[in-house]
Amino acid sequence: MRVRLVRPSLRGFRRAAPVPAALLAGLLAGCGTSSSSSGALKPEGSFETGAASAPSSAAAPSAQPTALLYKTVIDRYREYQAVYKRVYERNDPAELATVAADPLLTQVTKDVEATKAKGEIWRFANTFNPRVYGRSTDSTKVYVLDCVRTLSGYRFSARTGKRLGGGPGSAYVYRSTVLYDSGTWKVADIVQDRPC
Repeated sequence: MRVRLVRPSLRGFRRAAPVPAALLAGLLAGCGTSSSSSGALKPEGSFETGAASAPSSAAAPSAQPTALLYKTVIDRYREYQAVYKRVYERNDPAELATVAADPLLTQVTKDVEATKAKGEIWRFANTFNPRVYGRSTDSTKVYVLDCVRTLSGYRFSARTGKRLGGGPGSAYVYRSTVLYDSGTWKVADIVQDRPC
């Protein structure tokens, strides 16, 4: 599978201030005497055989093997889709912040609140077939392509439960940006493309 790398924007990028030589020397002096963590090679040359810690899901994306990175992103994308469906069924966008980031978080939250203000609930059934089609060079943004098929989508009265409209849906390609945000992956943007 060939994946296109995309260079991240440098807007807002600031170069770090240089570290004073005295502070740098003090930091480096402590390196040789630090105690090792479980399973690490000690600076003195002996090996500690304690149980190795499990890999952290909060590891920097660029440090993860590509296959694991893509699986994690696709799993989070699918989780977003499940939460998206629930927030419309419940007219409560509170759970959305666990899987979405701005600008998408604000857009969907406003739409759910507008739907609730009209006294309506949406219920729908979608099928997904997501795949990664690109990523940024620092691997903090991964781009997902998906043909989302809406099998059905119906609008109901929140007060009476009566169906107000809807029916069979259509299928469109959606391009999503999944962003590494504060140690977790969140869907930050979704753009509808051509029918599929």
